[in-house]
Amino acid sequence: MHRSNTEEGGIYVGALFFGVVMVMFNGMSEISMTIAKLPVFYKQRDFLFYPSWAYALPAWVVKIPVSFLEAGLWTVLTYYVVGFDPNVARFFKRYLLLLLVNQTASALFRFIGALGRNMIVANTFGSFALLLVFALGGFVLVREDVKKWWLWGYWSSPMMYAMNGITVNEFLGHQWRTQTNGTTLGRVIIKSGGFFAENYWYWIAVAALVGYIFVFNICFNLSLAFLDPFGKAQSNVSAQNDSDMQAVEMTSTTTGDAGQAKKKGMILPFEPHSITFNDVNYSVDMPQEMKEQGVNEDRLLLLKGVSGAFRPGVLTALMGVSGAGKTTLMDVLAGRKTGGYIEGDVRISGYPKKQETFARISGYCEQNDIHSPHVTVYESLLYSAWLRLASDVDESTRKGFVDEVMDLVELNPLRDALVGLPGVNGLSTEQRKRLTIAVELVANPSIIFMDEPTSGLDARAAAIVMRTVRNTVDTGRTVVCTIHQPSIDIFEAFDELFLMKRGGQEIYVGPVGRQSCYLIKYFEAIDGVSKIKDGYNPATWMLEVSTSAQEIALGVDFTEIYHNSDLYRRNKDLIAELSVPRPGTKDLYFPTQYSQPFVVQCIACLWKQRWSYWRNPPYTAVRFAFTTFIAIIFGTMFWDLGGKRSTQRDLINAMGSMYAATLFLGVQNASSVQPVVSVERTVFYRERAAGMYSALPYAFAQILVEIPYIFSQTGVYCLIVYAMIGFEWTAEKFFWYLFFQFCCLLYMTYYGMMTVAITPNAHIAAIIAASFYGIFNLFSGFIVPRPSIPVWWRWYYWGNPLAWTIYGMVASQFGDYDDLLRNGETVKGYLDRYYGYKHDFLGAVAGVHIGLVIVFGFIFAYCIRAFNFQKR
Repeated sequence: MHRSNTEEGGIYVGALFFGVVMVMFNGMSEISMTIAKLPVFYKQRDFLFYPSWAYALPAWVVKIPVSFLEAGLWTVLTYYVVGFDPNVARFFKRYLLLLLVNQTASALFRFIGALGRNMIVANTFGSFALLLVFALGGFVLVREDVKKWWLWGYWSSPMMYAMNGITVNEFLGHQWRTQTNGTTLGRVIIKSGGFFAENYWYWIAVAALVGYIFVFNICFNLSLAFLDPFGKAQSNVSAQNDSDMQAVEMTSTTTGDAGQAKKKGMILPFEPHSITFNDVNYSVDMPQEMKEQGVNEDRLLLLKGVSGAFRPGVLTALMGVSGAGKTTLMDVLAGRKTGGYIEGDVRISGYPKKQETFARISGYCEQNDIHSPHVTVYESLLYSAWLRLASDVDESTRKGFVDEVMDLVELNPLRDALVGLPGVNGLSTEQRKRLTIAVELVANPSIIFMDEPTSGLDARAAAIVMRTVRNTVDTGRTVVCTIHQPSIDIFEAFDELFLMKRGGQEIYVGPVGRQSCYLIKYFEAIDGVSKIKDGYNPATWMLEVSTSAQEIALGVDFTEIYHNSDLYRRNKDLIAELSVPRPGTKDLYFPTQYSQPFVVQCIACLWKQRWSYWRNPPYTAVRFAFTTFIAIIFGTMFWDLGGKRSTQRDLINAMGSMYAATLFLGVQNASSVQPVVSVERTVFYRERAAGMYSALPYAFAQILVEIPYIFSQTGVYCLIVYAMIGFEWTAEKFFWYLFFQFCCLLYMTYYGMMTVAITPNAHIAAIIAASFYGIFNLFSGFIVPRPSIPVWWRWYYWGNPLAWTIYGMVASQFGDYDDLLRNGETVKGYLDRYYGYKHDFLGAVAGVHIGLVIVFGFIFAYCIRAFNFQKR
């Protein structure tokens, strides 16, 4: 680039500033890394493993080589390419300074992570610290224009020292020694940026940064030493059912009890259905690792010719050792597999199974209890019933049915409890299990699959869940559970057993019997199988005697023994009988794929999202408070600069306020929405698989629910900032400002949502999103004005959302002024010549903003619909 005047020097200052910002921003990853390690540190500290400084010191030392690498890469790749002073001493002085900046940033964000102890709090603190350091770094707002009440912030900003040191190092070099007005061009550029033009300021900067590294690391150590983790919110123990508090014993239900249970949950009629499957195979493409070990087949068989029948009113246990294929078989029958090859005959009440219609009469309780955390138990059930019951069921019947189901699964005492996040707050594990069952029951299904409903529960909680399952079966539904090492009481609750061995083959399919008599009799009849001891758990005994090791020891194949037994022939006869439709019955038919029309799906999704957002203050309220706080800080920092238009510096200061707000608030919105959407997307996968709605109503609700929150956020911000900075109070200018700020926050929020939709999880989404923030910043038109960007990169300016917002804001506020600047140029002419901003172009800029909002929203909706990162 050229070096003939101060404007060209300003672009070099922009390049220096961007380098410092990039090296500084890199330190922000320390927040999440520090918080992730804190739980282990607190445990070890409380056990007196070591003092806090022994943990803090290595955390600092380990980062030093990384800083050497990061600063080195940046300096080596940019220094001579940009064309900074070629003197090698200045190159190494630049390297040292950036190294210290990186260390300062790492120490600062480590300290913030240890102080915040929670991602939302620490990120807000981190953004606030970065904002102060950034806005008072001497580039966005020139030193002479910093208000006296903010001078302390200017003098305490590490970035100010870094910027001062780096500009002195560059502009007092050989290339900037052109004489102008009795001084050098370099000194003029340094002073026009409000920096100090003495050589010793480089060493002041080095000393200050070294000092900050020590101060922040000491603060990090003190935070570790004296702060404790935030208290963990407890489960809803107080709201638990009284009967839950008593010891629960699973006993076989008497006839009277069964009759009573059958009345429960039966407001809505349902048609009982059986499901039969004959010679079902399931295979997947052979994993690459196995091919490398010499396996020649193209496919790996996970289920080998399994057959069986599940009937109404019969509770069947699907059991086997880990890797036997229990969940695989259940997923195949329920139609939940997202890949692989399925062969065999599956029938529903004698008719071939079609997944579209089957989803309407079946329920699937997943092993992981996935629910929206910020809605109540009653709302979760009402929402599920609203979307899954037939559209001809009126609202009062629907609510009555939900009440019946809540009674059936004993959730009435928890009616208004928030679901919460697993292991963090809200419902206990056992209560969540019952909610998972209830969410499926309110769909009034005929067939229910449950994947390990008792996993992770203690004996009492497991008994409560199994009582719920038993109540469900007694209503006449077909229920199948995978179960892993149940207690005697739980095992006795099952009517039939489907036992599998490793390799996906069945070894016992039949009744369990009172005190497991049929099962014990079958296995004890096999030569060599040891007899069960008195009081021993039949479920444990059965798994022990049927292992692969036992097969080898006895020289038998349990699958072969089963296939040659009377039990197998009896099961084949039963499958044949149930595979023929009963006279007078019809195949399942529904006129539409989903229970509710598109509009009702949209309304229901929006209703749930509205409650989810309203009850999520850590997201909505913190974001609103953060914006208000930043508005007051910006207002006081740029106080009354909006009305000044006499010099180029006045305009640049006013632009600086717009640039900093656009960048910081936009990035804050994009990063804070990611964890929220990530949690909801997991729930979306479950609900879509259950056939509750299509992807578009969900995306529509997620997009729409943000608008009122962002509008209130923008309204408060604009009123405070517009008044305090002192822009001209005309309706046109204010509404342009409001419009551009609103669109900016909206499209940046949708950008954050979009990055979640195209990535497997929130961590990768954060990395992908952050990789573009630096480019958005560089091409925003503030650090390097558009006419100065090389032609081959200028296309990216037009493709940069933030550049359009800054264009719109500056052109709407200043683009129509004919006031003369001190250099004789009009305000309008200067903005056009130096920045390329034209007031006449505002209509097109506004159109692009609406387009950006629509495009990011559309990409989010499309990706949510097209990508499924939950592979089964």
